[in-house]
Amino acid sequence: MKKIIYTILSFGLFFLQSCGDIDDEYTYDEWTAVDWSAAADSTTGTLINRFWNTSGNYFNYGNDATNVDFHYWPNAHAMDVLIDAYLRTNDAKYSAYFDKWYAGIKIKNGNTYKNSYVDDMEWNALTMLRLYNITNDAKYLNTAKELWGWIKDAWTEDAGGGITWCTDPNVLFTKNACSNGPAAIIGARIYQITKDESDLDWAKKIYDWEKNTLVTRATGAISDHIVCETNEVKGGALTYNQGTYVGAAVELFQITGDETYLSEAQKVANYTISNLINTSNNILRDEGSGDNGLFKGIFIRYFLELIKVEELPDSYRNKYITFFNNNANVLWSSGVYKEDLLFGSAWDTAPVGMTQLTSQTSGCMMIEAKAAYDKWRGSQK
Repeated sequence: MKKIIYTILSFGLFFLQSCGDIDDEYTYDEWTAVDWSAAADSTTGTLINRFWNTSGNYFNYGNDATNVDFHYWPNAHAMDVLIDAYLRTNDAKYSAYFDKWYAGIKIKNGNTYKNSYVDDMEWNALTMLRLYNITNDAKYLNTAKELWGWIKDAWTEDAGGGITWCTDPNVLFTKNACSNGPAAIIGARIYQITKDESDLDWAKKIYDWEKNTLVTRATGAISDHIVCETNEVKGGALTYNQGTYVGAAVELFQITGDETYLSEAQKVANYTISNLINTSNNILRDEGSGDNGLFKGIFIRYFLELIKVEELPDSYRNKYITFFNNNANVLWSSGVYKEDLLFGSAWDTAPVGMTQLTSQTSGCMMIEAKAAYDKWRGSQK
């Protein structure tokens, strides 16, 4: 494993104010000096070395040899990390996994990409679109379109519309933020490839349903789901749901130029970084292990896209950059098990030798995002 050499200049982090007011500022000591590209190389290398199943061509659920379980949706995010690394480095050692993963997950998912959990299909469709944009290989786009067809089929008029979370009749019939935010992103991104207006119409329709059904307009908090039989809106705000709504709003703003989308992205982002945090150090809070271990990394992915929007007011951008950088620095200084470069569910506490694919991938997403941000920032000078 490649080792990271970094020097502690003077690490001491404290906060005097909350980030609820856009004019608030954080106070920091000098940060740890880190070569973030090298850090990303090493952590993404750990994801490959400790989780990749060489015989099955998928990512194991655990970092130890005994936990080789296959989970469909975390595999999409793990591949997204390799895509991030490839975009950052153009190194074929990352792209070498693209086709292997594409074949492996289909076999492990029952020789199909279809899944009764619609959000699982959505995460994989988003990854397929990214692979297509990199490689121009039609199989990735064709698979994304196939998944997109199944996703649109999961729209019903129950609860006023929306994409169903799970099509299994034995599972509670709900429409969830996690099955609608990503779907709106898919529609917008497929539209940018095909220029088929119907895809853009779908993206807007799905986004509007989520806004009108699950988003608290006054605060920017997004409820988890609505129960279709009772029309009860239930479940508190979670970082990944906040993140995909931000991502969808950014995509639609960039396509349409309608500043309403940008304003809505800002409100939801502001709520997240003011409320879904550990107040002792102002980083994204620990939302738990298992599936929840992935949530923070998903928010960060789409939060970075908002930071990069040219039209974003500088007062907001500076606030967001401060929060973004703080998460990266706390994670790297306190949240990584240095012996193996493993991440846990809390970004300020290192796991001890064992972790899950979800938490590892989430941490890698933060480090890759920080490296990508630094590269982007350098291109703006």
